[in-house]
Amino acid sequence: MIRPIKIILAFMFTAGLFISCKKDGEVSEISQPKAENVEIGYANNKQAIRGRDFHFNADLLAGDKIESVQVKILPKAGETYTSSWKMEIAWNEFKGLKNANVHKHFTIPLEAPEGKFDFFFIVNDANGSKLELKEDFQIFDAANMPVDPIVDRDIFSRNDEMIYYMNTYVENPLLFKKGDKFTARAQIKQIQGDGILYTALIKRTLNYFPETIDKLDFTKAIIISKVEHKDLGPASKVNTYKLVDGTLSGDDIIIGAEKDGLGSQIAGDRQWQSGQYNLVILYKNTTFNMSTFKSIPITISF
Repeated sequence: MIRPIKIILAFMFTAGLFISCKKDGEVSEISQPKAENVEIGYANNKQAIRGRDFHFNADLLAGDKIESVQVKILPKAGETYTSSWKMEIAWNEFKGLKNANVHKHFTIPLEAPEGKFDFFFIVNDANGSKLELKEDFQIFDAANMPVDPIVDRDIFSRNDEMIYYMNTYVENPLLFKKGDKFTARAQIKQIQGDGILYTALIKRTLNYFPETIDKLDFTKAIIISKVEHKDLGPASKVNTYKLVDGTLSGDDIIIGAEKDGLGSQIAGDRQWQSGQYNLVILYKNTTFNMSTFKSIPITISF
């Protein structure tokens, strides 16, 4: 009788080990990489203009560690194109990281044909798992866009003296002191419908560089001006300035002012300090979900 009992006990022990291993396997399930705040194109419009800068952003959290990060733009099944084209880009600088912000700008080549494509964002994890996002994507020629917002004119003055004119630094660096009047004039062209335009000052120490109005954080940006437009016709322009008695008049702010151009108290992260700032121009066409921006470095001695 002892032998059969030993056999039964041995069987139960082995079965217990099997069940335990299975449960352990379930607990230690492989974690996959995750992506948040994915932006394919400015304002995540999933569009690009050939020959122009293209914006991509994603915040990654690896299951273990990032092995590789890749973007692919591939022909879509059933679509016809004027030429054969695809684009694949891999970035190696994220390998070995647990989390990362993938913020990239690259140019969609002029030879890219117009049309609908599949956009893939692929993250391989060191633990063998994989994240693959697939989105519909469209490439346009600028001539065929209903709007093509461009910062056409930007002029900045200190105490009514021009120190920056359309990409030309009349005075470099652009230095402002406490009490100086900073006047910002900007123009956006090739627009229609509805839209909104902001100019703002942002401290570089905040490590905050918005490229679209959707990302504008009013607790960090000192707003100089805000202009909205409605129902504009094709190929229109919008300005932050106007002509008064033959003189250009723009929105301005006094360096050290208590309130910004929206009437909000300048405090907290926005509080005036000496150092490097960015003068940021942000425009969004809300009718066609198209955006543009420009950033110009200035220095404040407070």
